[in-house]
Amino acid sequence: MQDVQDEIHARLLACLPRLRRYARALTGDSARADDLVQDTVERGWARIAQWRPDGDLRAWLFGIMHNLHVDQLRRTPPPAVELEDGDLPCAPSSGTLDMRDLERALQQLPPAQREVLLLVALEEMRYEDVAATLDIPLGTVMSRLSRARENLRRLMAGQPPAANLKVVK
Repeated sequence: MQDVQDEIHARLLACLPRLRRYARALTGDSARADDLVQDTVERGWARIAQWRPDGDLRAWLFGIMHNLHVDQLRRTPPPAVELEDGDLPCAPSSGTLDMRDLERALQQLPPAQREVLLLVALEEMRYEDVAATLDIPLGTVMSRLSRARENLRRLMAGQPPAANLKVVK
């Protein structure tokens, strides 16, 4: 029994860098990302009995992280930060500007599109795993990814994102 627990512990630890990377991309802040990873690992370890050993531990943990992040967004709106002229860097390199532009563009995407894009592009998850992680249909993953890529292209080109689709009942 201890061997099984040690193996699960090792697999969970192996997921930490990817969890941290995804959390950083979701939150845009390293301190909040660390808190999100800690909460995810804590909840995952406490509920490890619910994980199916034949399932993907990484996808299961990403699902926990997704739900925690959504819960946090519902509880508190993101903080506003006031910038002063002294806060702006002087003459950053072109690569730094590109990365800032990309990060800013990612943060402008609707959360549902950003999550799918990050899981597919950054975490290299299969569409089926993303659908299971976010608990959405496979077709929804593909359409959100397509819209996210198009909106990201537009934002990086300095254009406004495409209009959001409205749900009609």
